[in-house]
Amino acid sequence: MTSAKSPKANLPVYVTRELLAGMVATFALIPEVIAFSSVAGIDPQVGLYASFVIGLVIAFSGGRPAMISAAAGSVALVAAALVHGHGLQYLLAAGILAGVFQIIFGLLRLSILMRFVARPVRTGFVNALAILIFSAQLPQILGANTQGLILIGLGLVIIYAAPRLIRSIPSPLIAIVILTLISHFFHLQVKTVAELGQLPLTLPHWALPDVPH
Repeated sequence: MTSAKSPKANLPVYVTRELLAGMVATFALIPEVIAFSSVAGIDPQVGLYASFVIGLVIAFSGGRPAMISAAAGSVALVAAALVHGHGLQYLLAAGILAGVFQIIFGLLRLSILMRFVARPVRTGFVNALAILIFSAQLPQILGANTQGLILIGLGLVIIYAAPRLIRSIPSPLIAIVILTLISHFFHLQVKTVAELGQLPLTLPHWALPDVPH
């Protein structure tokens, strides 16, 4: 006769896993948001503020598996044309309108319509999105110096090789820590996040989009 394990027995494992996942997401979020801001053609501060607010809201309201609670490359690609043609204020208004539609769709339970979207369509969309995001990031890779390219190669090696040696710590987190320490102590001349755009020094303030009627 066996007894079921108490949920409290798995609490330390759960907390450790969540903390490590949060660290990976946090460290990766800043350069990711700045990169997506560049793709969308907006100031990096706008993307950082938006991601901060999204993360804060999700932390208190709760989420669900597969929910995107940070910057999304698909939105950045779509927003680029809107910002280029009409400006940032229209992007802010479109973001509010998208949120209203999402609330309405949720109340009407229209998510069931996704069942009618074929799997090849979803796969093709994600693959095309990956290609577009990679093409947007390619100039950063090609513009890197020799030291930067070495760090990129070392990072890929760590990400794919580390899980063979240790599984308790995510390999991207290991890569971020090791590459940061190498860059800092060896004073490598590589691009930093601050060079991609100005980082905000104050908290954002509430304001409605200034859209002409």
